[in-house]
Amino acid sequence: SFYLESGTKAKPAIKNDGKRIKLPSIGWVRLAEPLPITATHNCVISRQADKWFISVKYEVEKPPILADRPTIGVDVGIKELAVCSNGEVFENPKAYRRMSKRMKRLQRSVSRKLKGSNNRKKAVRKLAKLHAKVSNVRKDSIHKLTSYLAKNHSTVKIEDLHVKAFLKNHKLAGAIADCGMYEFKRQLEYKTEKFRSELILVDRFFPSSQICSNCGNHRHKMPLKNRVYICPDCGYKADRDLKCDSLLAESRYPART
Repeated sequence: SFYLESGTKAKPAIKNDGKRIKLPSIGWVRLAEPLPITATHNCVISRQADKWFISVKYEVEKPPILADRPTIGVDVGIKELAVCSNGEVFENPKAYRRMSKRMKRLQRSVSRKLKGSNNRKKAVRKLAKLHAKVSNVRKDSIHKLTSYLAKNHSTVKIEDLHVKAFLKNHKLAGAIADCGMYEFKRQLEYKTEKFRSELILVDRFFPSSQICSNCGNHRHKMPLKNRVYICPDCGYKADRDLKCDSLLAESRYPART
């Protein structure tokens, strides 16, 4: 990737007519998607697999903020991408898992080709294209979810998960990487700022899966395999993730923004 800046004598202005963009030393380049006709400050041009992308920086009006937005607790998981305290469940696309067989087949194809040959280069391009597709599917689902959460809620509460520690569990590492927990948090951080909402990271040691959201009883053992929470005191029964979310939304446990 490389960076281009507009507005100096040494660096001519970056112009666009909506369908094309004029870059210094390159000239007019057609765009696959329309671009607002406005002053462009700078841009970054990058390549992913067999495609070129341009990220453009320009001024826009601040988006309108919805009034009376509620607070929401969100539990990010492996089986489901996210379960919210209002009962909404967002499906995990599991992009890598769905395409893993094809990826392994392409990896074997690359290893069998002679290094430096045209056939190997073609196989490498096919593999890179599939890796890009997996990444794009994952990022797209996370972008849609984080935009919805930040735009429609005044406060978003999530657990401050220690993703690096989770990845040390070799049995779950692949599934955890496939759901993009770190990317989810990263996107929420800048989108809550954009939509003027608040992101609260609840302490990772808050035992949300062990506390009854009905009576407050604390069960000291709640293995991951148990997906339904049943309170031994009041008999309250609920989905493990949904119960965690309601506790996160109401939590006054030490947290940071």
